[in-house]
Amino acid sequence: MTAPLQRCGWRGMAGDPLYEAYHDTEWGVPEYDSRALWEKLVLDGFQAGLAWITILRKREAFRAAFDNFDPELVARYGEADRARLMADAGIIRSNAKIDAAINGAKIYLAMRDRGEDFSEFCWSFTGGKPIQNGFSEIGQVPAQTPLAVEVAKALKAKGFKFTGPVIVYAWMQAVGMVNDHMTWCFRHDHVKELAA
Repeated sequence: MTAPLQRCGWRGMAGDPLYEAYHDTEWGVPEYDSRALWEKLVLDGFQAGLAWITILRKREAFRAAFDNFDPELVARYGEADRARLMADAGIIRSNAKIDAAINGAKIYLAMRDRGEDFSEFCWSFTGGKPIQNGFSEIGQVPAQTPLAVEVAKALKAKGFKFTGPVIVYAWMQAVGMVNDHMTWCFRHDHVKELAA
């Protein structure tokens, strides 16, 4: 009989196939694609005040509603699109968060048009490599760090919204800028190898 996999002890994850699959295949894997980084930042912004599993369960609906997070399309959204999104029960309906996503697409494109790659900008804070943390207990993982405060300030300076240090740190964990898998989690060393 095979021993069960040792996973980070997130509340509500055990036995949830969607949550376990996210943990096992995506969370903490270094993401260098600019569009994907922006999508995840937008989704983390929508998470504000909610549990991540709520966003995860709605992620495909978000992708459908936001044209697969194509910044070119999202940046052109007008009042009809805002109304459509606010009527979409498949996503989180918040005017402020929807406006933040649309404005974020415009900022993303403005950066690109100035020759500033979003991925390079994001990863510049860690020297292009993930930070390898060595936490062995969930309680050791901070809600934010001084680096997350720095990244949040830089994002806000560019005009991004819903990018406070707690949201930014959750995003940094998700996109692999930091490896916060528990040291005993079966993913910790695998993610560490991906970053090498």
